[in-house]
Amino acid sequence: MPKLTEDDYKATMAPHPIKVDPDEEPPFDFWPYFEAIPPEDFGGHDFSAGAVPYAWRMPESVYEHVLVRSETPNVFLVLVLDVIGRSVVGHHLLDLNRLYGVA
Repeated sequence: MPKLTEDDYKATMAPHPIKVDPDEEPPFDFWPYFEAIPPEDFGGHDFSAGAVPYAWRMPESVYEHVLVRSETPNVFLVLVLDVIGRSVVGHHLLDLNRLYGVA
């Protein structure tokens, strides 16, 4: 279960990401990966609802970012998918509150 550093995560981003339609099927079943993530990687946040409000396709690369919402507003666990390889590259805790100083 590779927990991606901030730099590793940013390296999977591409200019002009495209928002994936919420009704679109994911490229493959990533939930087994999600369920195997060690609880300490959740940073004390609750992701048990399994809600995915956003997914972003990186048009100039093979990556798609799937954001699993936590019970804490503005905190997501991002699963980085390799769409071509049909695998999860890793995950990253995205805490927008911390990044942008939101309370």
